[in-house]
Amino acid sequence: MSALAGACSVTLDARVASAIVPLDVRAWRADLLARLASGARIVTLYGRPAPSAHAGAAAVMVTAVVQLTDGRLEVTRAVMDAARGYHAMTADVTALHCFERELHEQHGVRVAGHPWLKPIRFEAGGRAARDAYPFYAIEGKEVHEVAVGPIHAGVIEPGAFRFMCLGEIVHHLEIHLGYQHRGVEPLLLRRDARKLAPLVETIAGDSSIAHTWAYCAAIEALTAGDERAPVGPEIEAARGVMLELERIAMHLAGLSGLAADVGFLQGASSYGRLRTTAINTSMRLCGSRFGRGALRPGGSGVRLDAEAGAGFSRAELRQNLALLVNDLAIIDDCFLSARTVQHRLKGAGRLTTAQATELGLVGPAARASGLTHDQRAFGAGVYAEHPVTVVSEPSGDCWARARMRIVEIGRSLAWIAGVLDGDPVWTPRRASTAAPLELVADRLVVSVVEGWRGEAVHCLETDAAGALLHYKVQDPSLRNWLGLAIAVRENEISDFPICNKSFDLSYCGNDL
Repeated sequence: MSALAGACSVTLDARVASAIVPLDVRAWRADLLARLASGARIVTLYGRPAPSAHAGAAAVMVTAVVQLTDGRLEVTRAVMDAARGYHAMTADVTALHCFERELHEQHGVRVAGHPWLKPIRFEAGGRAARDAYPFYAIEGKEVHEVAVGPIHAGVIEPGAFRFMCLGEIVHHLEIHLGYQHRGVEPLLLRRDARKLAPLVETIAGDSSIAHTWAYCAAIEALTAGDERAPVGPEIEAARGVMLELERIAMHLAGLSGLAADVGFLQGASSYGRLRTTAINTSMRLCGSRFGRGALRPGGSGVRLDAEAGAGFSRAELRQNLALLVNDLAIIDDCFLSARTVQHRLKGAGRLTTAQATELGLVGPAARASGLTHDQRAFGAGVYAEHPVTVVSEPSGDCWARARMRIVEIGRSLAWIAGVLDGDPVWTPRRASTAAPLELVADRLVVSVVEGWRGEAVHCLETDAAGALLHYKVQDPSLRNWLGLAIAVRENEISDFPICNKSFDLSYCGNDL
């Protein structure tokens, strides 16, 4: 299957779903492993009830999406009986662990030989099953267990962390989530697929733009038939600016939290203040500090005027960017040169490049361990006209993850400035009403967007009548939680807060 690169997202072109011939289970397993062994990387793997044409009420259609080194997406499928299932692939490709666990959890598919077949969130088991989660235990007379959560102080979302320690050293951390489960995916199927943006914006509130762009790109592909409907360059540019502002704001929030956790109060206050500038800029552009209302299929809610007036002018946007550039240069230097910061962050929570690759990490957490994967590098549209230079850090520790945030903020500010050099004027635009946005029947589309935390993946499929048959959402946190658990090993338990904040993962994004 061919792929179409669109704007920030890498989007699998809308294709006739029935033309994707499901393989025999063994052939599918061998095909997927062969693709991954040849250099492709797994993007997602998920299941849904198989169509009635396939015998058996317990039949499950399993779809795997891989990405080639040039950015193209490819799909391979199988239909299997849930009770019989297949032999696990996690032992061969560790990055598949979360997908196989979720497949078992959501559809009851037997995954034989899986080394860690524990649910991601106990979706079907209810509260009793969730509370009976079988945490791993380490035997030993001097080993002690530290339980944190699921209820945390302040406004932190619920999640259970179980540490197995010898003295102050963590030998094993197990993270159990599922307390935020909101049934997002079923809810997405109950409404008009073309009007889901307000719901998609709340999948993970700190990644509203990333998820909504993935949704918009998928709907735009699904309503185009064999040729994708063009989205105007001004709309793509506005989307790109909003996405980079979201990246800047959330990296600033993370740096503020890291600085607070190590007692560097100058950084905590300064980064927090500058985050306010970033989110207020988003608010002036679209009316929401979190970018809600900024993106809609085929349209945009972003407004940028040529001159100061009722809206937000280019000059005012440039002033805000200049303030961020100027003040960040000062506080970044203070943060990076402070010996107290270096002492706490360097060497803590280290993940090697090999570990990050094996675990399938995505986003800044992966790039801080030497990987260079970034979906924006594959994009077309505004990201082709204004390319993004992918950067990485080699050390893979909390220091590297902090430096990644600083570097990415600088790159995003420079990228927005480059877009503004064209003196754009943006006016809120709705999708054209000349031709109704009707979904094409029997199509599958996969859209991947590089958000600030990593890639947001949306997979939409329509049935023979053009109704939305399945909607799969994947937040990057799903891929990275195990990375945090591995990174904490052999560190002092007092280092967990900075390791946790350096990954900065989403509870609600995982607990869909």
